[in-house]
Amino acid sequence: MENKIKLFLALLLLICLENMPYGYYQLIGFLVMMGFGILAYRTYSKGHLNVAIIYTALAVLFQPIFKIAFGRYLWNIIDVLVAIGLILSIYRKTKIYQDNIKVY
Repeated sequence: MENKIKLFLALLLLICLENMPYGYYQLIGFLVMMGFGILAYRTYSKGHLNVAIIYTALAVLFQPIFKIAFGRYLWNIIDVLVAIGLILSIYRKTKIYQDNIKVY
């Protein structure tokens, strides 16, 4: 299920590269925040604290309530980098999972 969420989030972020109405970006911000929140909870419950912190930070970055004004060009770069990171995390188990802090 986590891989499906990651793939869905990556797709949403890459669609943001197109010129869409502002309401679309607000909806995407909400969906991406929820997706990263779910991923943060699931990884935290598995004991991967470092990865959960990264997902939580991404949820805060993309949340639509208190907008972070980076400008369209910088947001496009962030969207692409996060999408690439999500896709890579599907196909590759990184060292983060091996050297992670266990939550007790």
